[in-house]
Amino acid sequence: MEALKWLYPNLGVKRYFILAIAGTFLVAGGLAVISYGQTLGFLEGSFREIIYMLTGKEMTSVVPAGVLIIASGIVIMYIALKKMLKSIINALLPGNEDAIVDVMYSRRQLKRGPKIVVVGGGTGLSALLKGLKAYTSNLTAIVTVGDDGGSSGRLRRELGILPPGDVRNCLVALAEKEEIMEDLFSYRFENGTLEGHSLGNLFLAGLAGRFGDFQKGIEHIGKVFALRGEVFPSTLSQVTLEAYFEDGRSINGETAIRTTPGKIKYLKISPQDCKPLPGAIKAIEEADMIVLGPGSLYTSVLPNILVKGIRDKIAEVKAPCVYVCNIMTEPGETDNFSASDHLRVIMEHGGRDLVDVVLAAKEDIPPEVAERYLSEGAVAVLGDRESVENLGVTYQESTFYTGREVVRHDPDKLAKELLRLLFRLKPMNERIDLVDSYLLNRKLKTL
Repeated sequence: MEALKWLYPNLGVKRYFILAIAGTFLVAGGLAVISYGQTLGFLEGSFREIIYMLTGKEMTSVVPAGVLIIASGIVIMYIALKKMLKSIINALLPGNEDAIVDVMYSRRQLKRGPKIVVVGGGTGLSALLKGLKAYTSNLTAIVTVGDDGGSSGRLRRELGILPPGDVRNCLVALAEKEEIMEDLFSYRFENGTLEGHSLGNLFLAGLAGRFGDFQKGIEHIGKVFALRGEVFPSTLSQVTLEAYFEDGRSINGETAIRTTPGKIKYLKISPQDCKPLPGAIKAIEEADMIVLGPGSLYTSVLPNILVKGIRDKIAEVKAPCVYVCNIMTEPGETDNFSASDHLRVIMEHGGRDLVDVVLAAKEDIPPEVAERYLSEGAVAVLGDRESVENLGVTYQESTFYTGREVVRHDPDKLAKELLRLLFRLKPMNERIDLVDSYLLNRKLKTL
């Protein structure tokens, strides 16, 4: 009975369906003419008699007529099917019927892309996802949940949920219609009891309350906004960061750690026995590449690998782990750090077998930009190849600077470099599929 619903009035489908059937009969008739009726079960003699009865003429060469009938039937079928599909698509996706082929092609090709897991938090992680989603939809973001400031911190304290800010940024970055979702989720209330809260944070908080689980809320957003990947918190536990400084002080909380001057000796999370999500562990097991950063070393990258299950699984799998080093140092966290200094800290917290490659930036920062950063206590991270390689890790560098006032990685440049690196690290017999997918996606972007 469900099939009969296609006969409802004003669907804009029946007329084209009937036209397609007529085209099918024309094709069958043309084949019959060419084969002298044999495709319809007639003997040649009988078919000649039928033609004589219908036309009053003897049948001679009928191939041109048959080909013309077949061609007419194919054209009618094509027009009918195109109109029928356009009518359906216009009802489901108004305004996008002309782009549906590009959308279908894009999604098909992106599904063939490499499986990449990115681990971190902050703006660096979301920027990386924006670049990678142009080449693959097999993306998984594992996001830190230590944030305790701003809107995220307030929702965490008042509702007892995980801080949604970094998760929200990753969801926006992975959205197919990124601009629309960013406008929606980044809107901040400017007065009243909701002052300072972003709509995206409140949306996530509402879904977490509705489904009783923060991760289920994330999954429902993924279904609604057609994300090109998945997002997982590093843990569902309420994690607090604990920083121990070289002068003996200890500071709790991400915001306090960021704003406290001094050199951090080591970092802990509480509770230390927090568990990762099964989906995040499965993504790491199936990954072609794992990427740490870019992002704040102590407050975005390390909190994730301090979740024991994540750290152990990254070290266990065969997929290469690449640490993307920040372009600039961060005052109070990584003062005067070189690339090898960043790596040493990761090794001290996650083990010497965690990182396989360090990807650093080699930039010419404009003097006026460099001076402004210097006045704030930040300088460009020194890329010391020899020191990194002495630690048993491969060193790779390239240019990523966007050229703007704020020094950030260019999403597309970073994504391309990671894909090139993955290609070089892949066994030879696995490189063809990777190149094929990469080239097809590049071709799609030029359409």
